Amino acid sequence: MNTRAFTLALVIAGIAVFMVYTYLEDQEANYIRKYGDEVSVVVAKRDIKELELLDDTMLIAKNVPKAFASPGSFNKIKALENTMATVPIMAGEQITKPRVTYPGAETGLSRQVSIGKRAIAIQISERQAVSKLIKPGDRVDILAPLDISNGQKDMQKTSTILQDVLVLSTGKSMTNAIPIYGVKTPKEIRTMKAQVYDRYDTVTLELTPYEAQKLVFLTYWTGAKPWLSLRNNNDKKIVRIKSTDIFDVIGEDGRAEAKQFFEEQKKIRGGR
Repeated sequence: MNTRAFTLALVIAGIAVFMVYTYLEDQEANYIRKYGDEVSVVVAKRDIKELELLDDTMLIAKNVPKAFASPGSFNKIKALENTMATVPIMAGEQITKPRVTYPGAETGLSRQVSIGKRAIAIQISERQAVSKLIKPGDRVDILAPLDISNGQKDMQKTSTILQDVLVLSTGKSMTNAIPIYGVKTPKEIRTMKAQVYDRYDTVTLELTPYEAQKLVFLTYWTGAKPWLSLRNNNDKKIVRIKSTDIFDVIGEDGRAEAKQFFEEQKKIRGGR
């Protein structure tokens, strides 16, 4: 074995390694000078919907050069506890301060009400709410049984008083899944699911101010209990619907007979 040749090869290899190391050090120094040291930023692990509550299951911290860190970015996942997205955030995007907020008055139900509209709640039973299969975001027609004659059967009617009405909430479950309670307890936020609010006794509707007045008048002064008729969300057609009375139910065959009966009843009551 040629010892001198082997030694020379080792020397050349050492010089080559040193030169590569020096080159990489120079490149790293240039990279740092150009882009800055690495800093930690929090990015979305998956797509995050607008108004969705953030937790550590949908976030991850990564190191990036300082120049690549977005203004207002967060460096710790813990700093985002109890926050919610104000805009949709795509997977891989950095979470920044303008993209999140804390749930409060400005992020509650009022934020869901369209400008010029009002939110108003009505009590509802299982029969009146399509077996309570109605959910926030659905659209409904409102039907009301009307008795303006205090029991006179031939004067009683059922009318569709409002059409294509947006359901803002059922009980405390709102559109866009914003919770009303529990925002101060991270664990409750993380475990909150839509089915928590499956049982409800009220439905909140989005109406114009005049429509809201009509609904209050109906429920308060007449005591009528409105029924909700679920419609397809893509069906925006408003149609003229004739009110239904007893004669529509019994059909033409019984109309004359029923009218005669009601006339006789009126005469009897009038003679008393």
